[in-house]
Amino acid sequence: MFLGGVDSYKPNMSQLEYQKYPEAEVTFTLKIRGDQRLADFVTVDTMQKRLDFIRDRQWTPADMTFLSSLERSNGQPLYGEEFLKYLSTNDLPPVKVRFDAEKNDIAIDTAGAWPLVTFWETIVMSEASEAYFEGMIRAQGIDIMELYEEGDRRLSKKIEFLQANPDIKVAEFGTRRRFSLRWQHHVLTRLKNECPDNLLGTSNLAFASTMGLKPSGTNAHELPMVYAGIADAQGEDIRASHGQVIDDWHDMYEDELSVALSDTFGSDFFFEDLTLEQATRLKATRQDSGDPFRYADKAEAFYESKGIDPLVKTVFFSDNLTMDKVSRIHDYTRGRMQRNYGIGTHLTNDLGLKALNDVMKATHVRLPDGREADLVKLSDDPGKHTGPEALVERYQRIFATAQKGNI
Repeated sequence: MFLGGVDSYKPNMSQLEYQKYPEAEVTFTLKIRGDQRLADFVTVDTMQKRLDFIRDRQWTPADMTFLSSLERSNGQPLYGEEFLKYLSTNDLPPVKVRFDAEKNDIAIDTAGAWPLVTFWETIVMSEASEAYFEGMIRAQGIDIMELYEEGDRRLSKKIEFLQANPDIKVAEFGTRRRFSLRWQHHVLTRLKNECPDNLLGTSNLAFASTMGLKPSGTNAHELPMVYAGIADAQGEDIRASHGQVIDDWHDMYEDELSVALSDTFGSDFFFEDLTLEQATRLKATRQDSGDPFRYADKAEAFYESKGIDPLVKTVFFSDNLTMDKVSRIHDYTRGRMQRNYGIGTHLTNDLGLKALNDVMKATHVRLPDGREADLVKLSDDPGKHTGPEALVERYQRIFATAQKGNI
C-alpha cells in the first residue's frame, strides 16, 4: 500500500490545504540533524529509485477505499468525495535526489501543489531511514537476527512498563524514523496483542487499515508555517495567521480533531495568542519541543487564567519520548490535567543502533501570482528552529511575547 509511508495527519492537513490554498506551491526539504550522513550508506541512485517507485504506484484502490471509510463521530465521512477524487486523479510531484557538495551529503527536496506535495514528508523520511539501515547492515556485516533479538528485548521492557501502568495511553508515532516497515508492523502487533488497553492507535494509515487500529494524529508544523509564509508574501499580518490556522481547522473538523500543536512559533506565543473561545473548544494541545514539565505548568496556568478547569483538557506529549520520560511526566502531572503520549522512534527504531535524526520541513511557498516567501519554524528548543538565519531572527521579533517584555 502507498499508505505504508503515510501518517494520518497528512490527509487531514491535505484536505484543509485543498480547501484553502490548492494552488499554492510548497517546497519540502530533507535535513539530517547532527553528525550522521545519509550518504554513508545510501547512494543517490538507490534513493531516487525508491522514491520514483512509490510515485509510480501512488494511491491504490484499497488506499482510497480505506480513506473513504473513515468517519467522524456523527457518522459523516471524515474526507469529502471531491477531495478524495482530487487525490486519486492527480500525480504527486517528482522528488529530486542529488549529492550536495556543500553539505557533503545527499539532498532531497520536492515542490508542488501544497495538498499533494505534503504527502512526501513522511514517505521520504521513512524511506530514507529504511535505506540508511539497510545500507549500514550490508556495509558493516551486521547480523539482522541479533538486531531483532535486541529490539525485542527492549520492546518487552516497554510492554512490561505499559502493562504495569494501565492508565498511561500511548499512540504509536514511529513511521517517519522507523527501522523498517516490517519492524514497525512487529512492534504494533506486540503492542496490540500484549497491552491493547494502553494503545490509542497508530499514525500509520496502512497499519490502521490492515490491523484494525484507530488512525492517530491531527496536524503538524507545516500548517502555521505555510499560513505565515502566505501572509508574509501577501504583506498581511503574520502573527494573525496563527489564530487563523486554529479557526480554519475547527471550521473543517469541529470537535473531531480538536488538538492544537503549540510550538511552531514558541509555546509562549501560542498561549498568549489563544483566545478564550479557541481555548474553550480545543480538547487538547500537543507539546513537541522544550521542557515538558515547564509546558505542563504553563498549560495549567493558562487554563486557570481563563477560568477553565485544566482537568477537562488534555496535553498530548510527543517530543522524543522514552518510557522513563513518560513515567516522570505522568507522575508530575497526576491530578492536574488529562494527558496522552505519542511515541515514535523509541518504539519503532530502538534495536541498539543510533536512529537517523532527520526532518523534512516545508521551506518555501510560492503563490499563483508569483509572490513567494521562505518559511520559518520557531521552537521551544532553539536547536529545532528552521529557516534562513535572518528570517528566523525576524520571526523571533514578530512572535515575541508580552510575558517576556518584548512587546
